[in-house]
Amino acid sequence: MHIGVLTHNYPRFPGDFSGVFVEALCEELAAQQQEVTVWAPYDPAYRRPLHGAVSLRLYRYAWPDALHRLGYMRTMQSDLALRMEAYALSPALFTRGIQTVLRESRRRRPDVLHAHWLLPNGFIGAVVSRRLGIPLAISIPGSDAQVARSNALFRAMARFALRQAALLTANSTDLRDAVAPLGADLSRFDMIIYGTDPAALRPDDSASALLRQRLQIESGAVVALCVGRMVPKKGFDVLIRALAEPMLQAQPIVAVMVGEGDDKATWQELATRLGVTDRLRWVGNVPKTEIGRYYNLADLLAMPSVSRPADGLNVCVLDAMSCAKPVIGTPVAGNPLAIVNGETGLIVPEQDAARWLLSLTWRPIQRCASRWARLDEPASSKN
Repeated sequence: MHIGVLTHNYPRFPGDFSGVFVEALCEELAAQQQEVTVWAPYDPAYRRPLHGAVSLRLYRYAWPDALHRLGYMRTMQSDLALRMEAYALSPALFTRGIQTVLRESRRRRPDVLHAHWLLPNGFIGAVVSRRLGIPLAISIPGSDAQVARSNALFRAMARFALRQAALLTANSTDLRDAVAPLGADLSRFDMIIYGTDPAALRPDDSASALLRQRLQIESGAVVALCVGRMVPKKGFDVLIRALAEPMLQAQPIVAVMVGEGDDKATWQELATRLGVTDRLRWVGNVPKTEIGRYYNLADLLAMPSVSRPADGLNVCVLDAMSCAKPVIGTPVAGNPLAIVNGETGLIVPEQDAARWLLSLTWRPIQRCASRWARLDEPASSKN
């Protein structure tokens, strides 16, 4: 089968965070002997081969090259609203995207089109699907639901794409429900979460002591790991406020913050005002080849997601579980799809710093981790 994939996020260089879950899916399909062609907008940061197991096709939509500023986690401000330059550049991106995918699909004839994000790729795929009669699947992973509702034109484009799609997927009921008012046929939805590679991410504490020393974390401290973009929907500010609660001041808890984003500086200022800067480690983006060290360093993963705007299940939740780490998360953003409350972690009310305070000191969560670690041991060691 030949699968044509449309995206505006795809890793451009080693260590790039942009669209790693799209890349992982495409590479797995290629490993299963499927032919995979990926169409994505050009970006000056690309430093990777375009031909391999997955064929990557880039299309230009602006001149000079420096004006290629859409996609790759830059289009939206804090994942809440489009940046002003997006309104100016979007018509060119849509036009060139449709022209390129239509022309090359006529020649390469994919059996199915899979668009990640309702806009822009769902609409581009819908036009090509309608013209060439190629079945279309659209996955809705997050901010696209917010974009699709932002103005009348985008709502109309989203409705067209939703009607044309033979299959819709989301990784949380929040995202499915967010596009329902746009006319999405809920019977076409499948709830599909993005997976993780247990061969690449597994329990391994061999480098934890060295990393703990580099981050200047005391040996007895509990490490709460946060992984994701520093934007409001992740809710990491709730965890920062919890660290400032008087009951936690005597508890040796350190939060390690992995990621970048528009709200990072604001949250750093919040930590300064609350007097908890010494309990936070801001490490920025971490290449996927090294992220396993951080999961194995952690005692738990914190995922304090909020419901507005809607979000899907973050891949880091499954990555942490693959490393036998319990997860504390809110009942939104797909967290309940993976977290079994009281067994593999805790479900905590969103925006409730006091409850986060209690969860961070919940002793049974350590038993979750130790039990998972035993399950990962060779059979001979359990006898």
